[in-house]
Amino acid sequence: MPAREHVKCLIIGSGPAGYTAAIYAARANLQPVEYCGLLPGGQLTQTTIVENFPGYPEGVDGNQMMLDLRTQAERLGTDLRDGEIVKADFSARPYVLTTDGGTEIEADTVIIATGASAKYLGLADEQKYNGQGVSACATCDGFFYRKRTVAVVGGGDTACEEALYLASLAKKVYMIVRKPYLRASEVMQRRVMENEKIEILFEHNTVGLYGDNGVEGAHLVKRKGDADEQR
Repeated sequence: MPAREHVKCLIIGSGPAGYTAAIYAARANLQPVEYCGLLPGGQLTQTTIVENFPGYPEGVDGNQMMLDLRTQAERLGTDLRDGEIVKADFSARPYVLTTDGGTEIEADTVIIATGASAKYLGLADEQKYNGQGVSACATCDGFFYRKRTVAVVGGGDTACEEALYLASLAKKVYMIVRKPYLRASEVMQRRVMENEKIEILFEHNTVGLYGDNGVEGAHLVKRKGDADEQR
């Protein structure tokens, strides 16, 4: 059995938090090793222009911003690696972690910066219109929908939060909800229902998107008894 690799600091994840941790760890002479996961750069690589991050007065392309952070972390000495950490034993030090390739690593310190994964509907149109009207982050891209009509799919707390944020910018916000009720907390339900810019479409499924130069609308199916009604 091959010997385990030993590292001082192992970082899991490569979004803004992961790269920032790597920069500070490298400057502290901890020789950080960073596993970048399946989506190096994180969710910001799926957006267009980022305008709410300090240091970019004119905004910056999400991919370029993450490339800048990656370059800085690497220049300071971070060992950046492809792949995922799929198993971790934190019962005793040094911690033992296993990569998706089966390699075991002993680490004195582990920084978990895996962030979040956006939940998409799984429609082919989402890939087609990615960055052209399809977004998984209202606070990232909401600025581009000012005075426009937008739709949020979902009925939980996150969907309500996104809808409320967009209502402060957009002309009209539709919430497309599969169930006949919202799953969000009572306070969030009350806020969206009291907002005059938000209209909730209960018992609707989004089955497609359309538009010539970006998203212009969505194809919805409404459950009506035992039949589906297209709209």
